[in-house]
Amino acid sequence: MDTLRVIALMAATLTMGFVAGAFVLYWHTVMPGLAKTDDRTFVGAFQAMDRAIINPWFMAGGFMGALLFTILAGVLYWGKAPFIWIAVAFVLYLIAFVITIAVNVPMNDALKAAGNPATIDVAAARERFDEAKWASFNLVRVITSTIAFGLLAWALTLVGKSGS
Repeated sequence: MDTLRVIALMAATLTMGFVAGAFVLYWHTVMPGLAKTDDRTFVGAFQAMDRAIINPWFMAGGFMGALLFTILAGVLYWGKAPFIWIAVAFVLYLIAFVITIAVNVPMNDALKAAGNPATIDVAAARERFDEAKWASFNLVRVITSTIAFGLLAWALTLVGKSGS
């Protein structure tokens, strides 16, 4: 049982790190870079990146994996010292998860639905997308998922110190 617990916590920590890293990358590189482009480049590049990120590696290895492995680790560490850190990490990531589903994904989908950048009014599509709103909600995802990653790393530290 101890091995299964540790594996679940390691998987939660790794997948949380992957997803936090993706959110951070969009925050400090992708969106600032796209902000400096013309409308056609912005719309086309964002559409292409959004289509590309919906893949099994990101979905299972990060986005869904972080949620499921953190739940599993919490269940397996119920009543043990690391549980509180795992539980708080779960709540923080749940905030990021809900924001993704409720805000960022619908905005992404609307931009993809606007159509081919070669044939649409890209300035209007970009304005409707509302980069500032997307980035603001992404920043919340950055903060919550990064703290969640740190808490899971701390839980691993506790497990290492206690031997279970």
